[in-house]
Amino acid sequence: MAASARVRKVALVVHVGASVGWLGAVFCFLALALVGVTGSDPGAVRGVYLVMEPLAWFTLVPLAFASLVTGLVQSWVTPWGLLRHYWVLFKLGITVVCTGVLLLYTRTFETMAQAAASDLPIESVRNASPVLHALLALLALAAATVLSVFKPKGVTRRGQRVPRQG
Repeated sequence: MAASARVRKVALVVHVGASVGWLGAVFCFLALALVGVTGSDPGAVRGVYLVMEPLAWFTLVPLAFASLVTGLVQSWVTPWGLLRHYWVLFKLGITVVCTGVLLLYTRTFETMAQAAASDLPIESVRNASPVLHALLALLALAAATVLSVFKPKGVTRRGQRVPRQG
């Protein structure tokens, strides 16, 4: 699909904004998760697990979907295409997997919030799982960022058949 330079630039700005926002939100979740695991104030620890669920639904999930949708738009309005280059396919795979894991993990956020709201001892409320998930998400999103910047060579079979427009 051919698009004007202005449309391509707007699409790129929106995609970069959503992706950077997602990365920043994951960093914040990592900080919260570390407070949850290491914090000495029981109220703060419980608060961390209570706030993770709504924050996930109001920040992580929308930013993940925005990154996915705007990435697809980018592939349609730029010469890179969706199926022409391996790096684009890898980025799409990373984004789809991370978004899927996040959606599955929202149930864990719900369970942790219920435990934090209960009368359970604080040691039963603590959960290291968000630390691990946030670290893995950061690695995956960093890999997607590196692919975006370096754009390694390598075209798919479709990319070999379809001439690049630009």
